[in-house]
Amino acid sequence: MHKWNKRSRPERLERRFEFSSYELTRDFLDKLGELCETRKRFPDISFGKNYVNLTLRPDGEEKDSELTELDDGFALDIDHLYN
Repeated sequence: MHKWNKRSRPERLERRFEFSSYELTRDFLDKLGELCETRKRFPDISFGKNYVNLTLRPDGEEKDSELTELDDGFALDIDHLYN
């Protein structure tokens, strides 16, 4: 989890993934889409030719929701897609 940056106000995890080609970026996004559908969790995503930026927010609906071990687990699953 050391590659994810934990932010506050609102609490969230952020990470940038970089790739050597557009094809690898697309492959990662495809795998990420499948994982998100399976887990029913949908991070904020921005991307370009060789990068993907992700923001994971707490799963709760409340304004002051905090990150939990489930959020950390989801981030770890995303890390496995990248490796």
